[in-house]
Amino acid sequence: MSAVDIKAIDGLLPQTQCTRCGYAGCLPYATAISEGAPINQCPPGGIATIEALAELLGREVLALNPANGVESAARVAVIDESRCIGCAKCLPPCPVDAIIGAPRFLHTVVSALCTGCELCIAPCPVDCISMVEPAAPQALPAPHQNRERYQAHQARVQRRAAERAALLAARKKLALGDPQ
Repeated sequence: MSAVDIKAIDGLLPQTQCTRCGYAGCLPYATAISEGAPINQCPPGGIATIEALAELLGREVLALNPANGVESAARVAVIDESRCIGCAKCLPPCPVDAIIGAPRFLHTVVSALCTGCELCIAPCPVDCISMVEPAAPQALPAPHQNRERYQAHQARVQRRAAERAALLAARKKLALGDPQ
């Protein structure tokens, strides 16, 4: 399948980047679908996404695979600030940087940016994060906005990793007596 087809498939996915489909994000899942992977692995997209994918690809509509989760109403993360210890373990897994905070400070979720991926829940050592239905479901971000924030997050993570690798390489050279 061509890149255009992968873009079309990716355009139908909800861009929650939740990894519940078994892939690292929506684009890797779209790529896998273009190579023949099942179209029924996305709980956030649910049956509407499965039907849209089936129509686009000329495939049979399948029921959502329960091994990946169940379809539910859109939800967003909320941090109980009275229980938050400021450990910052919820920050790195958020694929769209919807959590604001710093180590040793309270954190909060910008619900208008949260995709509901639930990736912040497991790392929290005090279980202060819960998922709730948003006060205004129409205020949830559009898939293209989620994709843009995810791409910005990934670029930042990669840039920081490259900077860290360069710093470590320079320190190693210095430690080995190579001043350049």
